[in-house]
Amino acid sequence: MRILLVRPPRPPQSITLGAFMYGEPIGLEIVYAVLSPHHEVRILDMMVEPCDIAEVCREWTPDVVGLTSLCIDVVAVLDLARQVKTHAPGIITVAGGTQAYFDPASFHDPAIDHIMVYTTRQNLLVLFGCLAQRQPVPMIDGVQSAEQDYRSTGVAGRNEAIAPDRTSTALYRQHYSYFGFKPCALMQTSQGCRRQCHFCLRWRLEGATEQNLPMDAVTRQIAEIEEPAIMIFDNDFLHNADRLNTLCDWLEETGTHKHFICYGSVHSIVHNTEAVARFARHGLRAVLVGYESFSEDELKTYRKGISTDDNLRAARILKSCRIDAWASFIMHPDWTAEDFARFRKYVRRLKPDISSLTPLTPFFSSPLYEQYADRLLFAREDYTKWSFGQVSIRPSRMPLDAYYRSVLLTNLYINFFMNNAVYIVRRFGLSALLRILPGSIRLSLRYIRLMHEARNETSLIRLGTGAS
Repeated sequence: MRILLVRPPRPPQSITLGAFMYGEPIGLEIVYAVLSPHHEVRILDMMVEPCDIAEVCREWTPDVVGLTSLCIDVVAVLDLARQVKTHAPGIITVAGGTQAYFDPASFHDPAIDHIMVYTTRQNLLVLFGCLAQRQPVPMIDGVQSAEQDYRSTGVAGRNEAIAPDRTSTALYRQHYSYFGFKPCALMQTSQGCRRQCHFCLRWRLEGATEQNLPMDAVTRQIAEIEEPAIMIFDNDFLHNADRLNTLCDWLEETGTHKHFICYGSVHSIVHNTEAVARFARHGLRAVLVGYESFSEDELKTYRKGISTDDNLRAARILKSCRIDAWASFIMHPDWTAEDFARFRKYVRRLKPDISSLTPLTPFFSSPLYEQYADRLLFAREDYTKWSFGQVSIRPSRMPLDAYYRSVLLTNLYINFFMNNAVYIVRRFGLSALLRILPGSIRLSLRYIRLMHEARNETSLIRLGTGAS
């Protein structure tokens, strides 16, 4: 049976860096690894290769088309599935990905035949085995099928940890990057996170405790990766000093040289300083660290388990180890203009090399959605707006247009007038900045447009109420 696995193109109206900086579709590579021994499987990455999916189906004649999805991809996935069905109604369509786990009902559509809510070797092989034999699909744990009215067995589960087959994306690998590291591979060595930050979806997807792969499985993947740079996207790769030291031992013994980037919590940086410093000597180049806020109260609300002083201490440790700090921050909807100013001052003290600023986003499956239900700016079904870049909660202490203006000015200040642009040129060269710059400009223009739309909305409200 022929199976075409598709990553859709990023919607142009979404506010996300993914339109010009993205890694491999590792979820599809995992599905490929499970199914390719039994079927003829191909991956189509439309973020790299925009194309007419009906034409691809005409040329390659798949029996099944599988589509992966984030929240912002739902419209694109449904549109692609409808194009496939229009071209050849007999092609079976399967939707999966993070969105299918958190909100499978978004794919209850005549164009979608099956939904992979979560993936395991067993449910993949059972479903696709039935499809290959043209047999009726029974109720399968983790799968919702149109022929079963999208009913579920009710058995909860999570995505199984399976090593991806990176040969499946050989055609595209030179395009995958992470900031200035290009080409760059992705890998995961652990699922789950004990930190359980209030705003985070990852631990809700993977579990509230770390489930670590055996270190021999980790080192085997590293040895197989051809790219010079590896982004380890565990929730907190630095959480276990023993694992870091085991990895460093292997790197020393084998003489393996790679550039590593990883996610790391402030807590882990502060408590595992020696192991982090040793990893830096063996290739750790950058850490994505969630400082999140300048406010002690907000850090408590977010359940970060750290203080603003801990953030500063972690920043000093990274600097002393010559590890680049790629910091993330959350802009709270209750901020005032003065709060934005205090935030900028705090960022100057932290001195991160790169900063990512995102509005607090209450995705449908998080408690924040209910908490801010009466302040949401768009509906759950406005999928393309649910990115980490667009303001989704109505500000309580500023008009929306003024809030957007503060967001825009703060982004411009931090990314262009602090050190981000200079850092990128110094660290990766002018070509990296030129690759990222057009996307950054598009993001800024998008914010300007949203600011004007908010201003027009405010004017209409004033006219409607007779306010001067």
